[in-house]
Amino acid sequence: MKRIIFAAILSVWFGVPLNAAETPNIVILYADDMGFGDLGANNPDSKIPTPHLDRLAREGLRLTDGHSSSGICTPSRYALLTGRYHWRKFHGIVQAFGPPVIDQEELTLPEILKEKGYRTACIGKWHLGWNWDEIIREDAEVKRNGGNRVIRPEAFDWSKPISGGPTSHGFDEYFGDDVPNFPPYAWFQDDHVLGQPSVMLTKTPKTPEGSWSARPGPAVKDWDFWEVVPKLADEAVDWISRQKGKPEPFFLYVPFNSPHSPIVPTKEFIGTSQAGPFGDFVHMTDAMAGKVLEALRENGFEDNTLVIFTADNGAEKYAYERVKKFGHWSSAPFRGVKRDLYEGGHHVPFVVKWPGKIKPGSTSDALISQVDLMGTIAAIIDYQLPEDSAHDSFNQLPVWTSLEASPRETIVHNTATKAYAIRDGSWLLVDAQSGSHNRIPKWFDEERGYQKDDQPGELYDLSKDPAQKSNLYRSNPDLVQQLKQKLKSIQASGQVR
Repeated sequence: MKRIIFAAILSVWFGVPLNAAETPNIVILYADDMGFGDLGANNPDSKIPTPHLDRLAREGLRLTDGHSSSGICTPSRYALLTGRYHWRKFHGIVQAFGPPVIDQEELTLPEILKEKGYRTACIGKWHLGWNWDEIIREDAEVKRNGGNRVIRPEAFDWSKPISGGPTSHGFDEYFGDDVPNFPPYAWFQDDHVLGQPSVMLTKTPKTPEGSWSARPGPAVKDWDFWEVVPKLADEAVDWISRQKGKPEPFFLYVPFNSPHSPIVPTKEFIGTSQAGPFGDFVHMTDAMAGKVLEALRENGFEDNTLVIFTADNGAEKYAYERVKKFGHWSSAPFRGVKRDLYEGGHHVPFVVKWPGKIKPGSTSDALISQVDLMGTIAAIIDYQLPEDSAHDSFNQLPVWTSLEASPRETIVHNTATKAYAIRDGSWLLVDAQSGSHNRIPKWFDEERGYQKDDQPGELYDLSKDPAQKSNLYRSNPDLVQQLKQKLKSIQASGQVR
């Protein structure tokens, strides 16, 4: 109720739509399972061509100490869109046919932009849940497969709208496939599933790398997994072209579902990297991002658009095998992969470009989290965030435009329910037995010089040890206790903007 009243006051103060010439358009390009070292601009030893994103980095600011909220996708997306650490509310992903994780009363990034006169669209992977029970027939048989609900196509009334998705949380338009490896395997338009999912997908062809990861469930006939990423890029390009000549600024959120499994590069990209099928899929993701960036140029938006590129978490565990086969380490120069508390789980590519405001070719090692996008964009559009929203979001605008020091000294890292880490300055405390949630191949640890130890936690000085090889936990007991206490304080009370 408090947020609704505040929004009503804002509509009186700032109800007149802003002119696009006065306020920047905003585009967020969000990769899925892309490691810090997969981006050529970050890693001179990368075996993957990323020319379009490298150009974005040359034209903007490369943030070398940028983090997602989690080592997995749903929590990171929640934090980006709400300005709130996911672990204050939940930890895991939304499973197949799961409910929304964003409550109706929670303020979101697209909502604050809409209140300031922006047109808003989400094109891509949502993975934040829907109110599926609104279209499931009362007599439907629902089975369980772990946390996923397995439901047959005929159990749904596909003609009905579904709430809880992007258009329930501030987006004027949505087009996407929700989650690439979850049912229903179909296109979504706003609050409807397009077409008629009529077949039950239970088997998939062999994927060229890793696991297919597809959950069983309804699919439209002849659903083409290889079509998805190119289709999303084409839809984003089309949406941008339709904004030409309109007076209002726009916000476009493009959460690609690549290079997440299934790893399905199209024919023109097969063999174009030196890092196998995953590398080809990253190259393809770069090309799709390039299409969106070119659409901004062709339609005259480039000079007045803030572009943000980042990723929801690090690369999947198949990254270990790529080291052996191709000599490419997706998390370079860090340790760990997706799901991990180690840097490789959440230390992600982070590039921002804003012509005339951000110095081209600049680099900053300022500490930043995707949870800060809400506070930063609010500052850009002169929006006063209510005290009961975006609790953990810091305004990073002075970092972006003037390369000042970060207002953020601390980040709390989390993926699993009981395992946390806290970053404070250059120090990282893993408040768990291990920073890994994955089985690490023995050969990898031996090759990289990682030693097994019996310490109850892990402490690293990242300024001297970015690869996290030297565990200083026992040799710094006072610092360990200080960081543990700071972690508890943040968990209990939250950050102060």
